[in-house]
Amino acid sequence: MTFKYWLGALVPAMALLGAVAAPASAFTLNRLGGAEVDGGAEISAFDADTANLFVTTGDTIEIFNLSTPSVPAFFGSIDLTDPANIGGFVGGGVNSVAFSNGILAAAIEADTKQDDGIVAFFDASGNFQSKFDVGALPDMLTFTPDGAKVLVANEGEPSDEYDVDPEGSVSIIDIASGSVKDIGFDGVAIGPDVRIFGPGATPGQDLEPEYIAVSEDGATAYVALQENNALGILDLESEAFTGVTSLGFKDHSVAGNGFDASNEDDGINIQTHPVLGMYQPDAIATYTVNGETYVVTANEGDARDYDGFSEEVRVADLTLDPSAYPNASELQQEENLGRLKTTTTLGDTDGDGDVDQIYSYGARSFSIWDAQGNLVFDSGDDFEQIIAADFSEFFNINDGDPEEFDQRSDDKGPEPEGVTIGFFGGRTLAFIGLERSGGVMVYDITNPTAPSFVTYEPSFQDDVSPEGLLFINEEDSPIGQALLVVSNEESSTFSVYQAVPEPGTLVGLLGGVAALFGIKRQRRS
Repeated sequence: MTFKYWLGALVPAMALLGAVAAPASAFTLNRLGGAEVDGGAEISAFDADTANLFVTTGDTIEIFNLSTPSVPAFFGSIDLTDPANIGGFVGGGVNSVAFSNGILAAAIEADTKQDDGIVAFFDASGNFQSKFDVGALPDMLTFTPDGAKVLVANEGEPSDEYDVDPEGSVSIIDIASGSVKDIGFDGVAIGPDVRIFGPGATPGQDLEPEYIAVSEDGATAYVALQENNALGILDLESEAFTGVTSLGFKDHSVAGNGFDASNEDDGINIQTHPVLGMYQPDAIATYTVNGETYVVTANEGDARDYDGFSEEVRVADLTLDPSAYPNASELQQEENLGRLKTTTTLGDTDGDGDVDQIYSYGARSFSIWDAQGNLVFDSGDDFEQIIAADFSEFFNINDGDPEEFDQRSDDKGPEPEGVTIGFFGGRTLAFIGLERSGGVMVYDITNPTAPSFVTYEPSFQDDVSPEGLLFINEEDSPIGQALLVVSNEESSTFSVYQAVPEPGTLVGLLGGVAALFGIKRQRRS
């Protein structure tokens, strides 16, 4: 190769070396391939050594090989309805999987949800190894960064009649010793605004762990308590909760925090409202900036709606305080706030029997919080505004069906449910899956106080209702380039995306130079 050829390739890149790393907006998501999964597709985990992807369906864990991500190859299936495959346990379905150091961990609930569940360990080929008893309804699990422990969110949901309500907890499985410790909420300091509202429930029964994210240093676990609109902070050295803090409320009367509140308003109508939104995140994730931990949340929202107890009511059915809402009759019309779902457990601030403040479920956004649970950033009404501007016919649809245009506006809008964090081109990215509207929102969160929108990758037809998101970094990727795996519950599919740099950016130019000289990033051993 001549010097002239070298120079011609390097000069464009060198012209940009004085600039910072390319902004994350300099890439798009390219769908490489995917597959249909028998029985559903909810949560996935990945083994970099074998390139096997594990996808939960409820009754099974389906295994696909991603050595060629554009054409995933079916590898095998773990039938969890057969007790022989899970150490004799009679299970009611798998809720979550995670993989680390050759171990696949699966959270499996009991046939009766209020009974204790298990975590089953398998090898990379799906062969059963061992099981551990954990709390009631293990809903999600994750490994600590060093792979030494598994943390399990035991949600402890009540029975439909609300006559059996097990305690929520986090189980810590020490892999080396094979020991399990259940961490509950007895004696834990609980913030005054944390929602404790189940009929007759103690705080231990009422607090329901939904999701866990661990700090990069492995010292702290953050536990989303969705229905409680709270965050539990778990010290992993003392193995005890240091506190439970309320996430507070989003003021939808502020410009930039608007939303469409009705499915009966004949169109898209994003505006501010005299409503406070409960953040109520489902999935959460952590990352570190300058030694500080930040928690990223997908603010889906959730209500308790059981035969024995339901908090759900529409605004039209409330008795609104005339001083707080002098225009109540107008607000309660179906095309305004009347259709919006709210709660019977909040709002009567002076105890006189009427509602002084309307609350809604979820914040229709993603947020960033500091290590103490203080709000650092919220994406406001971005999600609805972006879809309204670019994909208006799919605005607040239900489960990918354009014939259900606007039908989720009175509920929780696009319902951001899943979130994962990845690193690309020197930037930190948040990927947020929208369960109802479909697709993935991408934000550059390198600066946690000033994130910026990057791109929206819609999925309205073949891949419907993203449930779980999994980022595979360059070092672990079978093709040496970062991948995003999205498992889609309604369509029973998973899709594999590749982050593709746009031409003319520093990332794109350096990637082109690397390709020119045959340079390929190696996977970590």
